[in-house]
Amino acid sequence: MFICFDPDDRILRCEAFQRDEVCFNLIHKIAGHPHNIRLMTPDRRMMFVHSAGFNPWLWISGELETEERVRLARAAAAEVSGAELPGVTGTEEITAAFAGAFCAGRGVTYSTHMLMEAYACPTVKAPRAVEGVLQGAEKTDTTVVARFLAGFCKDTYGLTKEAEHFAAYVADLAGSGNLYLWVKEGVPVSMAHVAHRSANHARINEVYTSRSERKKGYASAVVSGLCETLLAEGLTPMLYADSGNPDSNGVYRSIGFEWVGRVADLKFA
Repeated sequence: MFICFDPDDRILRCEAFQRDEVCFNLIHKIAGHPHNIRLMTPDRRMMFVHSAGFNPWLWISGELETEERVRLARAAAAEVSGAELPGVTGTEEITAAFAGAFCAGRGVTYSTHMLMEAYACPTVKAPRAVEGVLQGAEKTDTTVVARFLAGFCKDTYGLTKEAEHFAAYVADLAGSGNLYLWVKEGVPVSMAHVAHRSANHARINEVYTSRSERKKGYASAVVSGLCETLLAEGLTPMLYADSGNPDSNGVYRSIGFEWVGRVADLKFA
């Protein structure tokens, strides 16, 4: 019932998936890695992709009736029943069907870890009168970027990590052309990262502003400036925002991001 597919398979370009592409944009990155698991139905109405140690993503075409989507989700759970999965990510309806079937045979439970709002930005509404400039991060910015990342992980995931923990990651990130800073009077105060580019979209994440510099428009400025750069490349910026954080959702809407859908991140325990 399920077959493996190649990273360049046309399922990633089919009309049904492209309608859901913003919500499921991370599938592009996972499917693009040659060692990850990639399963689909022969009619290309369902996709399951998994990178070891992370939640798999499950997409099922909205063209199908609810009953058929639920059936496929349960069938996917049976197909990978022997795998060690920390959870599953996808639409609320489908992840619940998958998780229920997967957990039933293993004596474990599942819960919603996070609900994420998916946004796309077709046009930018740049904030006015925000002091500073947008700059690409350079190798000389590694110390401040590592500190920002530690703060981001604390705020977003509740993880306490020293800045030094991110040294190797930052060494690759700074100077890559994908990390941008908002700089005021020579001091970086906010950052945003282009995590991945697909054919149509660029996914932004790791948006962070120093605690002492918040409520001054810097997050809006760095993200809107980055969006203008991406739109000039011919890509539509997109991102995921935690449903439980009204401040970040409000910031993104204010600079032109439009709500597209919701994604559920479930964890097994």
